[in-house]
Amino acid sequence: MTEQATAADSIFVGGGGEDYSVPQRLLLKYGNRHGLIAGATGTGKTVTLQILAEGFSASGVPVFMADVKGDLAGIAAAGSAEGKLHEAFAKRSAQIGFDLQYRAFPVIFWDLFGEKGHPVRATVAEMGPLLLSRLLQLSEPQEGVLNVAFRLSDEEALPLLDLKDLQALLNFVAENAETISGRYGLVSKDSVGAIQRRLLVLENEGGGNLFGEPALDLADLMTVDASGAGRISILAADRLMNSPRLYATFLLWLLSELFEILPEVGDPDKPKLVFFFDEAHLLFTDAPKALISKVEQVARLIRSKGVGVYFITQNPADVPDTILGQLGNRVQHGLRAFTAKDQKDLAKAAETYRPNPRFKIDEAIRDVGTGEAVTSLLEAKGVPGVAERTLVRPPSSQLGPLDATARAAVMAGSPVRGKYDQVLDRESAFEKLRARAETAARDAAELEQRQAEEKREFERARRYDADGYREAKPKRSSGGSRSDSIGTAFAKSFARQLGTKSGQAIIRGVLGSIFGKR
Repeated sequence: MTEQATAADSIFVGGGGEDYSVPQRLLLKYGNRHGLIAGATGTGKTVTLQILAEGFSASGVPVFMADVKGDLAGIAAAGSAEGKLHEAFAKRSAQIGFDLQYRAFPVIFWDLFGEKGHPVRATVAEMGPLLLSRLLQLSEPQEGVLNVAFRLSDEEALPLLDLKDLQALLNFVAENAETISGRYGLVSKDSVGAIQRRLLVLENEGGGNLFGEPALDLADLMTVDASGAGRISILAADRLMNSPRLYATFLLWLLSELFEILPEVGDPDKPKLVFFFDEAHLLFTDAPKALISKVEQVARLIRSKGVGVYFITQNPADVPDTILGQLGNRVQHGLRAFTAKDQKDLAKAAETYRPNPRFKIDEAIRDVGTGEAVTSLLEAKGVPGVAERTLVRPPSSQLGPLDATARAAVMAGSPVRGKYDQVLDRESAFEKLRARAETAARDAAELEQRQAEEKREFERARRYDADGYREAKPKRSSGGSRSDSIGTAFAKSFARQLGTKSGQAIIRGVLGSIFGKR
């Protein structure tokens, strides 16, 4: 690392060199050039994530990260200056020349399920058809139907806020499949049914909690406390990891939203936000090309908006080359090479580092112990630093999970306390389609009553002319003379069904099943 790097403009990562006395620093002005933390299980990735989050926070940079194993919450409490762990930390700090000061950091806890943190939600419209298709594992024809539903939502002013909105709109699409197909291309009722079944599975997994209002205000992720320290947003993800596709899709949505709303800032002195994406392989496993392209685009362009993205995974090979090449700051913990594939991945990982004449990089990556890593941090002008064997510094905050009492205390003092607790259910597609159906039911009932009255009048009425006795003809309705629009097709189709007693029975069943449950 360059001599110009100081504590004010960089983050101390650890000590390098032969005796681990050479400071290895991550320059804040290159903190938005993204990064990688990789290594096998148990090699120290979580501690590295923790000390980087501490460093950014202490420098006034807000952080977002997911707590996959439940052991990152301790960052909200100061580490202990007693016991064997403290003795080990003190010894390491002395060896690498680090002044260890225990302290807590400002934390906001979030939880998609609303159990271990503030509820976090997005609207269906914000999620969009691409990410929703990925989440639901839809086929190409099914994704096409979902895109049609989103188009109808825009054109017919039917807001998609939560899952019941989307389910009601899909029922609308199925009911009017013939009319909609004529305008947008083939819409199969079978495809609609398949999407509905996927939505049911998502609901059963608890994914319905993600969708609704109040939606997450991204500004709440980019705040500092009264002392100027960046707040660390921690997403409780231990339960969320039971639905890995939901986890990956949510984090990608969050990145995409940041990309959409943040202005260009060029190369700031320090990032506006740093985003840690743990278990990054879940984002790329079996991902379609369109999704990979989206991730690549976001990673390439979001740094100009002041956001740094750090991927955490076991093996660098988990990250596509097009994205891996954009990750400037790297901390590579130990990789084990037990198989031919492992050896190939190890060699590939070593090739991406700037050589160090003192050691072979592949051997160093294989041999480093727990808490040690091969680092390459960007230097002046954004040039990759020479690979260095680095002893990672100890954390200043508590290592391990936070107990329930301490977590509750953090929640009680949260700056967003009460903002997201109550679900807001304003008028949207569900309510509007229900209103249309109820109007159609009333109109159809009135039509049936008029037709019955006309029939009774017809049976009583007689007219005579020169030729004798002639029965009057019933009046014919003038309805249907103008072509149906997509917006009125739903109501009219219900009205047509309601022209008969059997139609009334059908619609009562439909309304009961679709709209009866809130």
